[in-house]
Amino acid sequence: MNKITMQMHAENYLSERRQLGFSLRNADYAIRSFARYIDELGDHESLTVEVMADWARCDKANSNKPATWARRLYKLRSFARYLQQFEPNTEVPDDTIFGKIGQRLAPHIYSDQEIVDLLAAARRLGPVRGLRGATYEALFGLIASTGLRVSEAVHLQDADVDLKSGMLTIRRTKFAKSRQVPVHPSTTDALRRYRSLRNRHVEIADQSPFFVSTRGRRRGCGLSLRQVHRVFFGLRDQMGWRNRGVSDGPRIHQLRHTFIVRRVMLWHSQGMDVDQAMLALSTYVGHAMVTNTYWYLTGVPELMAVAASKFESFMPSPEVLHA
Repeated sequence: MNKITMQMHAENYLSERRQLGFSLRNADYAIRSFARYIDELGDHESLTVEVMADWARCDKANSNKPATWARRLYKLRSFARYLQQFEPNTEVPDDTIFGKIGQRLAPHIYSDQEIVDLLAAARRLGPVRGLRGATYEALFGLIASTGLRVSEAVHLQDADVDLKSGMLTIRRTKFAKSRQVPVHPSTTDALRRYRSLRNRHVEIADQSPFFVSTRGRRRGCGLSLRQVHRVFFGLRDQMGWRNRGVSDGPRIHQLRHTFIVRRVMLWHSQGMDVDQAMLALSTYVGHAMVTNTYWYLTGVPELMAVAASKFESFMPSPEVLHA
């Protein structure tokens, strides 16, 4: 009987995980690379963390950064647990080898005025009587008012935007899930104005993209993510925004962060039970786990006061000592 290779284990593992609904876009390459590495060594019985660490150091870019090695090693953890049923001596790597993976960076949270200025700047994009300015104003406004991922907004088809019921259909995006997103009437009105203007410039079918390009050979085609980010960075630099996060500057995706933060802060100011509402918010923005939404309570400075007050509500009042 032929011995099962590590690459066979890898393919079986990836197949099983995908059947469970995991996309594995980030881990796929790493696991296959590791399997080839082990098969070349020819020793499946000594899958120690040292062997895995040696593989992690051999990244294609020849990085000398422990943080890079740590990220590569992290992608092997669930695969290593899977292998233990076949190779009981398999070890599972932890943070003790290269240290912890870097923490999520606090995002730039936009002020109301910054969002107003962004939409105004987008509206002024030339040509004067063209569609380009209206397209980017509507796109950035939709992301800011719904918290959609940039890719979700860009990939909307015309049939996905139901302005009669005020509902967007987001089809199989991150985590291979689809969902429906209700929008505020003011957002519906803005999208209706954009659709009306767009239809005067290009022919549209149900499968056509909602947001379209009007330039050259791409006229009537969907926007590319690269194109959208390039336009945003140009507007950001034009307005000279000051970065309040810890990344290299404000980004489009942080409009999504801002939406979530503002919503939680509004609920808190209204005295609502944030814990009860958090699951609905997590579903609305398409998080796979509600813990991803809870991160904002501690990962964003604007919500630290909310987290602190929630903690204090569970703490007993200090006893007063009388002399």
